Formats: sequence, C-alpha cells, structure tokens
Amino acid sequence: MKRPRVYITRMIPKEGIDLLEESCLVDINPEDRPLSREELIDAVRDRDGLVCLLTDRIDSQVMDAAPGIRGFANFAVGFDNIDLKEATKRGIPVSNTPDVLTSATAEMAWALLFAAARRVIESDRIMRSGAWKGWGPLQFIGGDVTGKTLGIVGAGRIGTAMAVKSKGFHMPVLYTNESPNPTLEEILGARKVTFEELLKESDFVSIHVPLLPSTHHLFDRSAFMRMKRTAYLINTSRGPVVHEAELVAALKEGLIAGAGLDVYEFEPKMAEGLASLDNVVCTAHTASATKSSRSGMSVKAARNLLAMLRGERAPDCINPEVYTK
Repeated sequence: MKRPRVYITRMIPKEGIDLLEESCLVDINPEDRPLSREELIDAVRDRDGLVCLLTDRIDSQVMDAAPGIRGFANFAVGFDNIDLKEATKRGIPVSNTPDVLTSATAEMAWALLFAAARRVIESDRIMRSGAWKGWGPLQFIGGDVTGKTLGIVGAGRIGTAMAVKSKGFHMPVLYTNESPNPTLEEILGARKVTFEELLKESDFVSIHVPLLPSTHHLFDRSAFMRMKRTAYLINTSRGPVVHEAELVAALKEGLIAGAGLDVYEFEPKMAEGLASLDNVVCTAHTASATKSSRSGMSVKAARNLLAMLRGERAPDCINPEVYTK
C-alpha cells in the first residue's frame, strides 16, 4: 500500500515525528523558522496531510495547492490561522492539541502575574548590571497578591486551571464566560459577572479567550480606563485580543499598574514603546514550553493526522461536521 505523504512545517518534538514515520513518508521544514508564503504553498503540493503551526496561514490558496489533502493537524490549541469555514466546505478535517498544555499555560499566567506584580524583571536587571547599591525601604515596591481579586476572562480549560491555582492565595475570583462554570463556583466560590464588573473590581485580569471577531481588541483604551489604576493585565491567550498600542499608552499613563504578556498582536514584533517600559513583563510565547506539554502536543498532532489519513474521525477534530457530509 502506498504510504501517505506528510509535511511538517517546522521541527516538532520527535515523539510525534516517530509516530508519523511508522506509516507515512514524512518531510520537515529543515530550517528553524516559519515557512514563507511561497514555501508553504510549494511544500503542500501533492501532500496527503499537513502538521502546521499558528504561524502558518492555511487558507483557500494553500488548499488549492493540495487538492488531495486529507487533513490539517494544527500544533496548537488555537486555530485562528486556519480558514475553518473553507476547510469544512471542502470536507477537510482540522484538529488542534487541547488539554496537554492546560497546566503549563496556567502556570505561565501565574509566572507573569508574580513577575509583573513583584517587579522581578526590574530587580533582576539591576542586579545583573552591578548598579544595585544595597537594600532600601522604597525599592521595587510592587503589588500584593494574597487576598486580591482575580478576574478570569474566559473560563475554559486554561482559565479554569489558572483560577483554581489561586486557592492558596485566598483570592476572590470573578469570571466571564458564555456559560456558568460550576467548577469555579464550587471550588472557589467564584462569581460569574459582566465584563464591565470584572474590569472594575479585579486587581489582576487574566485573559483566556480564543481569538474571534468578538474578542479582537477586547482590551482597548476603554477597557483599560475601566480597570483599577493598581490592576495588572495578564495575557497568555492571543495577542490581537489586546490593542497593543493602546496598552502601551495605558501603561505609560498609569491607567493600569502593569502587564505580563506572552503573546503579541503582531508576533514576533512588539508594539512601538512596549520594550522600553519597566512595568511590563514580556516573554516569547513560551506558555506551552515544557517538555511534557510540547511532547504531548507533538503526539496529539500525529495521532490526529494519522486518524484523518485513515479516514477516521480525529480525536481532537474541531470541525466534526465534515464527518456527516
């Protein structure tokens, strides 16, 4: 039997590659960078399956270049890089990699929260520079965490995991979500509130929503103006959920106290002025960067694609209606 031809758009942990190579002919982008548009279109020609990343825009042009494609396995939880409507219209299943990075991303949100509130980066920088002159009672005074109100915007898997970890800090929890979250309400006594109330009452606002037309620039100047001047914004979801230029202005003007960001509106670039601010912590989209999470993502992507190639329902299919056509 002819072995399916698979392309992986960037090197991923070997566990997934090994699974695919057991039954497929696998080619991988040999360079540690995203493919250019032209390279991506050329790479998918005559392929049966593709493992792609958030940096790969999968649209009708890419699909036209691969008329025999039997599935797209996205190496990510998010899938806003894929034209899902077009894939569904063509009967092409698409999958993502949920669950395996939930804890890692929730932990990263907490790392950013503490780093921003306790001014860890500023303190580290001055120590490394040799400019520190010794302890002083007014140095690096930051925000308290214990007992402060945590606002969760989007109480899905990751938002729930992040909130539950607040229990040891005795933080009142508010959340916004399309539907009630019994887990948060039972474990933490959390309250489902409006977006406006959450902004007004929270000391820390952690974002955990997908990128949709309704969430694009959800956090803009008007949102920052409704937040406490002592509040911190944490984003480990999608960069364009935050209007980055308006965040820079808000941080400069003191509309909010600080921010912790792992994702950016125009990755890998940051908005002008963001890098020079002391009251923001910036990490390089590393929320899922643990060995178990990235290995798990690799295996999930491989298993999903193998199912698609066999004509079976992918375990993490995000457009299951293709199986009812």
